[in-house]
Amino acid sequence: MERKSMYKKLGFAALTIVMAASLAACGGKEAAPSTTSPNSTSTPAAANDNKPRTVQYLGKEYTVPAKAEKIVITGSVESMEDALILDVKPTGAMTSGGKFSPLFTKITAQSEKIGEKIQPNIETILKLKPDVILASTKFPAEMIDKLNKVATTIPVSHISTNWDANLNLLAELTGKQEDAKKLLQKYQDEIKSLKEKIGPVIKDKKVLVLRVRTGSTFIYPQDVFFNTSIYGDLGATVPEEVKQAKAQQLVSIEKLSEMNPDYIFVQFLEDENKDKPKSLEDLQNNPIWKSINAVKNGNVFVNIVDPELQGGTAHSKMTFLEAIKNSKLVQK
Repeated sequence: MERKSMYKKLGFAALTIVMAASLAACGGKEAAPSTTSPNSTSTPAAANDNKPRTVQYLGKEYTVPAKAEKIVITGSVESMEDALILDVKPTGAMTSGGKFSPLFTKITAQSEKIGEKIQPNIETILKLKPDVILASTKFPAEMIDKLNKVATTIPVSHISTNWDANLNLLAELTGKQEDAKKLLQKYQDEIKSLKEKIGPVIKDKKVLVLRVRTGSTFIYPQDVFFNTSIYGDLGATVPEEVKQAKAQQLVSIEKLSEMNPDYIFVQFLEDENKDKPKSLEDLQNNPIWKSINAVKNGNVFVNIVDPELQGGTAHSKMTFLEAIKNSKLVQK
């Protein structure tokens, strides 16, 4: 009898311990805080961050990550200039002669070299796992196809009249829309003021933008290079030769004399004239050149801005605008 009584007591004690442990476990679950709102129907933030989205650019749609944090720029100096003015640091960027241009030092300190301007290294770009690639409309379709296999590739326009669309594209990709909006408004305000001052100076005058490359002199269509600033923004009359130009067009010294411009802007970059480093000096010493009105009257502006600037970007246009404001063209 005593032994049975002892077994019952032991059984009851064991049952009590099990029940206590069970209650403690249940209590622990009830005390655990909820990680989501009971009324929430959205997916977790991490999932939202990775959700693809669509951006529109020049009439086309491109699918990109919600946050395009890793951007590779190849072929598009326009995009490099936009990155500079928006302070966007590309994960990978093109080089010139195996190195980054000093012009972009501010944004390329941590960037990987992904090949020359027109020769991107696909394998290197692939290793970077970019969210988006900004290429150039100058690239052949085959190259764009290759890059698209790595990541969504957007061919960025090299036409100067698309400068604001280019800026807004990079701003949308990087969440800097407000910065771009302020820059564009500032430019419009300042160009309006400058046009009032420079209008009387260039009225009925022939203004020409030249670029010395490979030892030769070139003009451009009215929607390329700095022509949009001179003709579109500041209101200079477009010369017939510029209207007829379909692309970069060689112009002889004899033709320049025939055109006889009143104001000339010359851009000369040493890297573009390695085989003929004295081509600008030779041009300036040419008797025919000296007979042109702009030259005779001291109205030739050589490298009024960094000769590496593309002309048709927010950075180029704002830099050019500032240079014009500080030049003798503006009546004080």
